[in-house]
Amino acid sequence: MLVAARTLRCVLLSAVCVLPVAGVTAQSINMFPPNAETRWTRVAIPATDPLTSVQQWHIDAARGVIHCDGNGGHDWLRFNQELGNFDLSVKWRFVPKSGDVKYNSGVFFRSSEDGSTWHQAQTKLDGGYLFGLTPRHGQLTKFNLSKEMVENRVKPAGQWNIYRIRCTGGHCTLAVNGKVVNSVDLEVTKGYVGLEAEGAEIEFKDFRLKQMK
Repeated sequence: MLVAARTLRCVLLSAVCVLPVAGVTAQSINMFPPNAETRWTRVAIPATDPLTSVQQWHIDAARGVIHCDGNGGHDWLRFNQELGNFDLSVKWRFVPKSGDVKYNSGVFFRSSEDGSTWHQAQTKLDGGYLFGLTPRHGQLTKFNLSKEMVENRVKPAGQWNIYRIRCTGGHCTLAVNGKVVNSVDLEVTKGYVGLEAEGAEIEFKDFRLKQMK
């Protein structure tokens, strides 16, 4: 009866409410402590390229907001804590632009420190899905689950979306605005989360990260 009541309360209050799971404990991680600037690091894409001198990432630790100008080339902003099992929720929206705009960015997870192996929840107006470059049987292998995406739940530029990425063991899922649209099984069981810059101006906020035992 108590579980049913909690379930109903979660449905009413939030699409990203996390119910307790038997035998699983979770520890919340503050992604914006007083020294937030030291907790995030720019990393080149690809990993062998030099970073540009343009500081296109802006961290507002007081508000828990990260803004990307999208004008400094292709790189990613890595949160400097390696994670095993985790549950990450984040809101994002593209800044609307006139003309023919390539709205493209992403949320990385289970990626290596230098980004040479990576997994990403794509953020595009035509859908959110999982893809990456991952080790499989000793070989780096590309995968793209855009065709396996259950439906396109991404909202137009200017509107906020909620991504929830959850990894337990090798199994990872992506929920877009309250519904799971993709899942993948990986050999990688730990790594880093981060945000991608790929030419589009984008904002991220309301980060909620839990590390699960």
